[in-house]
Amino acid sequence: MPHFDPHYADKLRGSQGLADADSVLDLRGAARAAAEASLAELIERSRFGEAKAVAIRIAAPLPGAGETLFQPVGRALLEAKRKGHVTRLAPLPAGDGLGFFVRLAGRSGKP
Repeated sequence: MPHFDPHYADKLRGSQGLADADSVLDLRGAARAAAEASLAELIERSRFGEAKAVAIRIAAPLPGAGETLFQPVGRALLEAKRKGHVTRLAPLPAGDGLGFFVRLAGRSGKP
């Protein structure tokens, strides 16, 4: 982000990353259907467990490769946030690569 002071650029990118996560869901190299199924399973299982933080990693776009997982994963996470299964959703810091930092509500979340 060349037009932002580095301090503010880091704030836009997110402050919690791989080191802060309880677990990591690595979707790099996964097909879209498999990635969506893995994410759906993670969210469904989280409803019955304790609240936890998860780093979700996605692959960087390759020139001419078409759509990445950013939009489908992002949409699924936003829907889970609307339903109360996700309490925090932010991008990973630039140093951790592409992806999202998610805090799952666990069984204390809304049904």
